[in-house]
Amino acid sequence: MINRLFGLFSHDIGIDLGTANTLVFVAGKGIVIREPSVVARHKKTKEILSIGASAKKMVGRTPASIEAIRPLKDGVIADFDATSAMLSYYIKKVHESGSTIPKIPRPRVVVGIPSGVTEVERRAVVDAALSAGARYACLVEEPVAAAIGADISIEDPNGVFIVDIGGGTTEIALISLGGIVLGRSIRVAGDEMDEAIINYFRLKYSLLLGQPTAEEIKIGIGSATATKEKFLVVRGRDLETGLPRSQKLSSDEVREALAPIIQEIVGHVKDSLEEAPPELLSDVLKSGIVLAGGGSLIEGIDKVISEATKTKVEVANDPISCVARGCGKLLHDNSLLKKIKITS
Repeated sequence: MINRLFGLFSHDIGIDLGTANTLVFVAGKGIVIREPSVVARHKKTKEILSIGASAKKMVGRTPASIEAIRPLKDGVIADFDATSAMLSYYIKKVHESGSTIPKIPRPRVVVGIPSGVTEVERRAVVDAALSAGARYACLVEEPVAAAIGADISIEDPNGVFIVDIGGGTTEIALISLGGIVLGRSIRVAGDEMDEAIINYFRLKYSLLLGQPTAEEIKIGIGSATATKEKFLVVRGRDLETGLPRSQKLSSDEVREALAPIIQEIVGHVKDSLEEAPPELLSDVLKSGIVLAGGGSLIEGIDKVISEATKTKVEVANDPISCVARGCGKLLHDNSLLKKIKITS
């Protein structure tokens, strides 16, 4: 009775609590929030100063009294208070409404998390959601949520192979009958690509770049295969003189920087396929591999995986939002949610 009452005055939401970005899906509305997972706060008082896109602009630019942090690392909570504050902010933002009936921010929440997290890490996510105002919170594994968000039926006795390349983790899973038959959660993903770009240009040009600049390079001219050469001018610190310097970078150089990380991900995909049961492997050969997550938007990464595995590879529609959309769909399908949820 109380749940039904709160359901009238609050929005049920699905959340992709990502290392790099947080996406929020509202039942009946779709994706309403796409914000970086960044919180800016005062170091001593811990007062929250900014959250999301405005906080990301502060990264690398803050005075000594302010810190701009990413409260999640490798897909799990690294700073509980900051994560709780961020979730609370987004839940309240979703319930801001100009309607005559005020909304009460006490939603049911479904959160997507990496498949390889520990029981303690799972509990931390549930506690953070509840302390942020949720009346009920449950968790689902990201690759399962991503498959649902990509409009793939996971309850059939057919193998579905999905690779979700996020900011902190890459989730590789073979799904059948609503569960993960074979899964890997590796902490090699978008953050490691940024770090590879920083290290490459530090060694090649003695140029020190910040993480936001490395991400800009990755998104702007990053690729996994040879393409029409692109260029980007970036600014950083010359390590020899200590002075600021501009440098023109090419997409070929960025591809060389990213190659080790991409090959590591490809290696894990191949290893997972080698361990797959033969019957499910034949299903994967028919249906192919589905890519999701922001990392799948790197130009040519689908071709690299396809050539290495001799299997067709398809990038999901709007891959960044697959997990959030999958969590949102589960809000309307209680029977499936009961089958696949990890804990609540």
